[in-house]
Amino acid sequence: MKEITHLELFAGIGGFRKAIDTFAKDNNFSSKCIGFSENDKYAVQTYKSNFNTIGEVELGDISKFTSKYDNISNLPNFDLLTGGFPCQAFSMMGKKLGFEDKRGNVFYSIIDILQIKKPKYILLENVRNLKNHDNGKTYKEITRSLEEDAGYKISSDIFNTSKFGLPQNRRRIFIFGIRQDLLTKGFCLPINTNDIESTFRITKNMSLNIYKDVLDNLLEKDVEEKYYLSEKLKPTILSNGTKKFKSNSEINQMIARPLTATMVKMHRACQDNYYSDEFLTSNLPKKYIKQDISKEEQAKHRIRKLTPTEAFKLQGFDKAFCINAIKNGVSNHQLYKQAGNAVSVNTVYAILNYLNTTYKIFD
Repeated sequence: MKEITHLELFAGIGGFRKAIDTFAKDNNFSSKCIGFSENDKYAVQTYKSNFNTIGEVELGDISKFTSKYDNISNLPNFDLLTGGFPCQAFSMMGKKLGFEDKRGNVFYSIIDILQIKKPKYILLENVRNLKNHDNGKTYKEITRSLEEDAGYKISSDIFNTSKFGLPQNRRRIFIFGIRQDLLTKGFCLPINTNDIESTFRITKNMSLNIYKDVLDNLLEKDVEEKYYLSEKLKPTILSNGTKKFKSNSEINQMIARPLTATMVKMHRACQDNYYSDEFLTSNLPKKYIKQDISKEEQAKHRIRKLTPTEAFKLQGFDKAFCINAIKNGVSNHQLYKQAGNAVSVNTVYAILNYLNTTYKIFD
């Protein structure tokens, strides 16, 4: 049986791993994760609640691990390196310090591993602003490091989670790299989102979690009272902003806004996802999306935030994945953070599907 061997860096709760396992299952491959790195102890808790990590290398702090040549050299061989390297340094939010930010420097740990282990392929994820950061200088340095220092030919594009069976407008850049000596096998880079969207076909045999919109067995109709907004919070959630910042604070979105690591706060108009009971239970839910419903009328409705399991489902994980973490003692606060930081499973699956269908990378 063909086997996909991989190393998952900056693993979070295992979005890349979940996608690889699912893709392998659907294509009669076996999959083997030789190791993973993750600093957040609660994310590791969720990771280990859902994956059997016995015998795998736990890299822990990636900078410390890669500071010693033997640590890297002693890793088992693998074909694919994946990682959603820290995005805080490149995000639209914050100070945008890029490689001046300590969190940005961990990128070079990837280069250290690539130079020594030389896997065939790499697949990395980051915020969509990465290409524009510092007038393009950050992305240029990433490209230079991967191609000149590590010996890979890379290509990238921005992918929207909503195009791959998950009702969330989440745009992220994915960077694919192939070791340069393998380019003779007919690879035609760059990869782009249009090609990958066109080859993504939902079939009955597919093991992915697929939803047309948030009402397609994703949002639950009966949840605990603690997820509902207080009367005090409703005006804040329904507000269209202030004199300095104006936006349309729509609720009941059929395609969710992008999940964020800070969504646990759940009191930010125009940023997070909220739903009314009428929208969730009506035979005519679109009636409650209409913009002619006044804010005063909306405020009369019972409005709630997402539950952690719903947030996980919006990223392509099934309900059991979240429940396993809850049973292992992970708090709701951490679960929201983890869902917001996660890589969308379906997007990774779609990219792998395209690469294998077009180039047979796992043959």
